[in-house]
Amino acid sequence: MTSVAGDNPTSHGAAAANRASHRCPAEQLRRFGAEVLVSSGVPAADARLLADTLVTAELWGHSSHGMLRLPWYVARIRNGAMRAVTSPTVVTDTGPLLVLDGHDGIGQVLTDHAVRLGVDRARRHGISGVAVRNSNHFGTAAYFTRRAAEEGCAALLFTNASPAMAPWGGRHKTIGTNPWSIAAPAGRHGVAVMDLANTAVARGKIYLAAERGTPIPDGWAADTDGVATADPHRAIDGLILPMAGAKGYVIAFMIDVLAGVLTGSTFGSQVAGPYDPDRRSGCGHLLLTIDIAALGDPAEFERRMEQLIDETKGVAKASGVEEIFFPGELEDRAEARRLATGIPVADNTWASLVRLAEETGVTLPLRTEPKVSPS
Repeated sequence: MTSVAGDNPTSHGAAAANRASHRCPAEQLRRFGAEVLVSSGVPAADARLLADTLVTAELWGHSSHGMLRLPWYVARIRNGAMRAVTSPTVVTDTGPLLVLDGHDGIGQVLTDHAVRLGVDRARRHGISGVAVRNSNHFGTAAYFTRRAAEEGCAALLFTNASPAMAPWGGRHKTIGTNPWSIAAPAGRHGVAVMDLANTAVARGKIYLAAERGTPIPDGWAADTDGVATADPHRAIDGLILPMAGAKGYVIAFMIDVLAGVLTGSTFGSQVAGPYDPDRRSGCGHLLLTIDIAALGDPAEFERRMEQLIDETKGVAKASGVEEIFFPGELEDRAEARRLATGIPVADNTWASLVRLAEETGVTLPLRTEPKVSPS
């Protein structure tokens, strides 16, 4: 699902983003996304939340989890694989631990609900766990752990996903990318946040490369015969390689234990992805939230976080490196930059937005005018 918070902005995916020929203000994309979703029966507040998660991913430089996914969600709602109206019910409530049944509702809405419950219960009990079953893809995990961190908590979020990689030594994919995120408040630095899939790359980046017609780097994926490929279309049909060899496979497997088996959701090869318009996902999430105030003075925690980050950024740099970043810092900078200049949208993604506008009658996002350099 997600990419590593702190991806290098000069990476392959970011370079492709720079070749996008359309650029839109963030508020225009949010407005368009929300109105399209409302036209599909999604309540207005839920539509705004889902649209915001997509645009926030764009602002962070992770277009793989941005507007290219809007048509996927709309198709799933239209086909009944995902419900437009999200109505979770409580299965178990012990106080610090809750289990929610999402009844195939929108993953972002369910996870936002889990964060609100998780923070509230952590403040009461010091720590909380919220398990969500029968959910859908929730987009970028860091969107939700950051929210908990902004409320003074440390948060860990796990989810399972549809098959993308083979078990170590296997030829057929049965293991999802199964992303996870950890976030904590970081004083004057804002929030420190890790968000990563357990594959060499998030699957969304391969879909983004296919969307843009660009090759993928070596080491990302193999075709259906297990042969390394630079063709994103062959990679989608084939296997995404695990990060760190067997370690990535093992981590992904155990996250499926937490997010799938433990929560009562589907797991392994039974999970369906957001790009499948017809199959219910059945995926699960597990959110663990710790109230920092229950362990000590929050101000002292933030001071210590600042010390850790300052020490990390102050390490002598390797040859050719201009700056060392802490997890989540690149996303913060990208957001500030794209809020000022607009969000680049690839031609194929723009074409899919045009189709949605024609189908729904929603006005397309306005595009920013290119700045003309003085002669």
